[in-house]
Amino acid sequence: MSDPAGSSAQTAPSNEAHAPFPVVRLLYAFAFGVLAYLVLMLIFALAVIQFIVVAINGKVNEELRRFCVNLVQYLLELVAFITFVRDARPFPIGPFPKYPAS
Repeated sequence: MSDPAGSSAQTAPSNEAHAPFPVVRLLYAFAFGVLAYLVLMLIFALAVIQFIVVAINGKVNEELRRFCVNLVQYLLELVAFITFVRDARPFPIGPFPKYPAS
């Protein structure tokens, strides 16, 4: 008996080579993940300080605001590297992000 076309066809093994598991990237991602956690905690601490400054002075400290913006950009770069959104390694291997002065 003959089978309908393709019903008993065996899949041929693929000759495509898979890329090796990126162990180095995994180690970098782990280290950058720990760093991202520390940066996030620093951002929260600076937010509390900014609230205190606003409560005392009635206005935002611009230097602290710009520093926080740079930290948020840095956190974004860390998370982007960890999640394979970007391949460039963030600070301290790459440059620290600078938010344009406004």
